[in-house]
Parts: sequence; C-alpha cells; structure tokens
Amino acid sequence: MTEDVSGVEPVTRNEHEASWSANLEGPEHAADRDLIVEEAKDAVAETADGYHVNLVTHGDHGHPETYLWDELEAAFDGVRLEYVDRCGCGGHVTRVHVGNE
Repeated sequence: MTEDVSGVEPVTRNEHEASWSANLEGPEHAADRDLIVEEAKDAVAETADGYHVNLVTHGDHGHPETYLWDELEAAFDGVRLEYVDRCGCGGHVTRVHVGNE
C-alpha cells in the first residue's frame, strides 16, 4: 500500500475476501487524479484472488479507461477490467476482476 501523506482517509483498511466497492469520487478525488490512481491501486491490492472491486471514480476526470486502466494493467498481473456504467452522480464504475474470478 502507498504511504498516506495526503491526510485523506484511505479507501482500504485490510484485504477484502469478498467483492466490494471503493468510493473514489469525493471532492479530494475531483481535485487530484493521481490520488484516484494510487487509491485504485491500493483497492486492487487489497482484493483477494477470485473477487472483484468496483472502482467508483470521479466524473470530472472523464472515462477511467483514458487515465486509469493502463496504470492498473501495468501494476498487476492477472486483472481483468470491465466498464460497468456511469453513475447518476456523474462518476464512472470500473470493475476490476482479480485472479481467477
């Protein structure tokens, strides 16, 4: 996990042995695309093999495929990315399948 130097509460606390969602669409995320990327990596790292995490990213940065997907694919072997939908609030949901899921 990355070291928290931003003062922002991390989206993960421990490994998730179930599918789950990470909220990356707060005002701090709107102001900092790099924060979304780092916290998304943390969320994937904390998701156990055979499960998925839904990354809900802030809409101000556009479609996550344009800035997030390459970063995740470079950081992790064996993940599969799927665009789920755009939220009513303007955010985007990317489902990251980890391992054998």
